Amino acid sequence: MERKKAFEPGEMVVTFTGQAGLVISEELYPKVRGSLKEKRRPGYYFAPGCCQHPDYVIQVPILFEDGTYDVMRAMNIKKAPNLAEDKIAQIRNLLDRITH
Repeated sequence: MERKKAFEPGEMVVTFTGQAGLVISEELYPKVRGSLKEKRRPGYYFAPGCCQHPDYVIQVPILFEDGTYDVMRAMNIKKAPNLAEDKIAQIRNLLDRITH
């Protein structure tokens, strides 16, 4: 039985400090980890040995508009369905560069 995820890959989110990001899928997470820098912004998940396999309930990997990523605690982010189109395009372009 598969657990329900609090955040689904591809969803746009925003941190409590106002930074916009995209939830990264499990398949893309290793590529993002290998090619981008982890910023360790406020609210990131920092337990020792964590984040090899994020669970999308407590640990949510996010690609941010500034070109960095973090695995955030779910309580420090919220869904952002009404995010500006230019921010969405910027994040998706960054993701396209990583995957191709």
